[in-house]
Formats: sequence, structure tokens, C-alpha cells
Amino acid sequence: MATNTLRLLKELSDIQKNPDQAIYVSYNEDDITNVKALIIGPPDTPYEYGFFEFNMQFPRDYPTSPPKVNAITTNGGRTRFNPNVYAGGKVCLSILGTWRGEAGEQWSSAQGIESVLLSIQSLMSANPFENEPGFEGGGQKEKNYKKEQEQYCQKIQHETFRISILQRLEGYMRINPSTGRVNPVEDISHLSPAEREAEEQKRTHLEPFTDLCKRLFRYYYHTYMRTISKERERVRDGQHFTIMPFEYGGNQMAGKFSYHELERRMNAVKAVIDAEGETWAKQGAEAVKKDEGISASLQLQFSQTYQHFLSKYEGTVMLELIEDNPFCWRMIYIGRPMTILDGGLFRIKLILSQCFPEEQPRVIFETPIYHLNITADGVPYYRPRKTDDIKSHIEALIEVLENEQLSPDPRTWMNLDAAQLYFGKPEEQREYRKSFRRAVQRSTEY
Repeated sequence: MATNTLRLLKELSDIQKNPDQAIYVSYNEDDITNVKALIIGPPDTPYEYGFFEFNMQFPRDYPTSPPKVNAITTNGGRTRFNPNVYAGGKVCLSILGTWRGEAGEQWSSAQGIESVLLSIQSLMSANPFENEPGFEGGGQKEKNYKKEQEQYCQKIQHETFRISILQRLEGYMRINPSTGRVNPVEDISHLSPAEREAEEQKRTHLEPFTDLCKRLFRYYYHTYMRTISKERERVRDGQHFTIMPFEYGGNQMAGKFSYHELERRMNAVKAVIDAEGETWAKQGAEAVKKDEGISASLQLQFSQTYQHFLSKYEGTVMLELIEDNPFCWRMIYIGRPMTILDGGLFRIKLILSQCFPEEQPRVIFETPIYHLNITADGVPYYRPRKTDDIKSHIEALIEVLENEQLSPDPRTWMNLDAAQLYFGKPEEQREYRKSFRRAVQRSTEY
């Protein structure tokens, strides 16, 4: 195996094991030199929780030479998301050799995939206007461009929603942006058997980041909607984007604001994703009737998982299948005595796809809970150590409930009001604990 291939395999494996930087990669083992990457927009920026895709092509002499990087999230080559990321896909970075830089900023073999993607992610700042080489922070130019800086962030925020999130998810799920309805699947009965088989395989094949983006949308939907509500008060629907001094020709971000329309489309996407879980449950029930292999496999996994938690968490965790469907699990968590969860009883539903683990479980807290890591409508942020093992998913959910030292990372905050209290002043922290305890005490009513 070539040296560059071994190096690439190790780097890709390291990133996939630890996506803490909100960077994800995908590749075909038949051509490891062609890598797809997804960068999640950093919090507290106009790119917040957007989905930005890049292609990375690695030369034969990598890591002696840097990869070629091309931005994919450009609205078909019509939208420039950053002074350093052009509408045509060019990424201007000194370490890639696509932009002049200071001494020591050029590529070296000590750098790699992660350092390139982190450098791109750093361009997604709270004030991307300052990435323009002609901008000098702290001087007269900053004062002159103050209004343009605000206008630039406003239009990036809008297009992050419209292009990086909505267009992507609507495409994945065949949602008509105008109606919010899922387009019917084209009839293929007229095709030859070979053509039908090829088309069916194409339809069941998931793009590498499809499930990831759906899960992240479920996490951040309320954050998206809060920002949309705020921005809707700042800009008028129909108002045209301001073209920046450094934008020209087709290499710009042109368009107009329409936050009411974005709100409608966000709700339509959420409705389709929510309904998808119920579709999985029905498909699972049909798979059981047909005695398909995946249903038997999940039935066995349930039996093993049930025994594991019966012995390890006796009196705390119970499992059951909903209507004897191995694609629909219910976890019942009973708060341990002498803990903040004492007296609580929480029901949590896990719905599995026939494509598990390529599609991860849809998890919902059926019992309401006031928690920093759980949305108001019951979607938890959790990270299983083994994504292909449902036992690991359940253990991660238990950890969410029992962990009293919550992370300051805003990417884990599913309830922003709860986060404000938890990390607030002492009296606010006390209010968080009171609200949490009230939810625990009421949990037995459901």
C-alpha cells in the first residue's frame, strides 16, 4: 500500500472517531484520494449550524503537496459564502497554495486533512467581512465598513438557512420548496428488470451526509427558528442584499430577504423528518410479517440488550418492544434514590430504520423534561460510543440523564432557555435546578 494511502487512511480514521470539531468526512475505499467533507457552521456566527460541503482531491505525492479543495455548497456556483470561498468553489488559503500568505503559513507535510478543514472552519467567523484582504481591523476602514459588515453577516445568515440547510434537506427528501409536500416517486414499472434494479439501488443509496444532516436539523431546529424570528425583525421581506465592495460579477452573494418563507420551509422540513420515524415503524412491522433478516437481527439484539440492562441496571432501566415491533423500542428510566432524578419516571422511544446503522435511531423523550441537552419537544443530544450497537445508544441516553456536570459547548445545548439559566448567575442556576426537579416530580403523571 502506498505511503500516501496509509497516511490518508489514518487521518480519515482519526477524524471519524472524534468529530468534536464539527467536521465530518466520507470516502469511497476504491478511491481514497477523493474525500468529501462536511463542516458544521460554528455557533455565534452567521454560519451557525449550517451544512457546508467540500471536495478534497489528494495528489500522489501527498503529504508533500497539499490537497485540492473545492467548495460544493455554492448554490450551483451562484453564491459566494465568504471572501475566501468563491462562488465557483475556489478556497483561498495560504496552506493550500491558493493565496499568498506570510512566511510560515505555507503547506508543510506536518499538516493534514484536519488542519485544512479547521482552517476553512476558521473562516466562518462572527465577522467574515474581516477575511477580505483589503480590510484592516481597528483602523479607519473598520469604521467606514461597519454598516457593510452588518449587512454582510445578515445576508450570510439568510443564505446559510436557505442554501446550506433547506436546499440540502429538501433535496434529500424530495420536498417541493413551494408546497412543502414530498414529490411522488416516479413510476419505473415500464423499465426493464435490469433498469428497475439499478434505479431501485440508486433510490435506496444514501448520500454520505444525509442522515447526519437530518439528525442535526432535529437538534438545532429550535435554534434556527429563534434566529429566524430575531432576523425577521431586523430586515424587511423583499429587501435586496447589499453587494459588498469586494464582490463582483458572478462571484458574489446576490438575492433578497424572505424570512417568512424560510420559516414556512423550516416547518415543512421538520414535519417530513418527524413523519419519517413513523414511516420507519410501519416499514418495520411489514418487515416482521415478511420475516426479513433485519427484523430477526434486531429481535436478537433486543433480547441481548434487555438481559444486559436487567442485570446491570436492575430497578433503574427497563426495555420493551412497542407492539412487539423490533424496530420500535421503549426505554423506561426510573430515577435512582438520593439523586436529583429520585422519583422520576421517563419513557424514551427509539425508532429504527431498516438501514440501521447507516440511518441512526430517531429518539424522542415521550415524558417531558426540562434539560439543557433535550429540546422542549423531547429530542436529546447524545453521542453513543458505538453507533451500530443500540446498547451503546441507551447507555449514552442514561449518561445524559444522570450527568450533573453539563458541557459548556453550545453545540450540545438543545434548550437555549435552560442553558441561559444553567450557565447564568447563582440565582439562575437555582431556577434551573428547580425547573428540572419540577419536571422530575411531574414525570409520573405521563
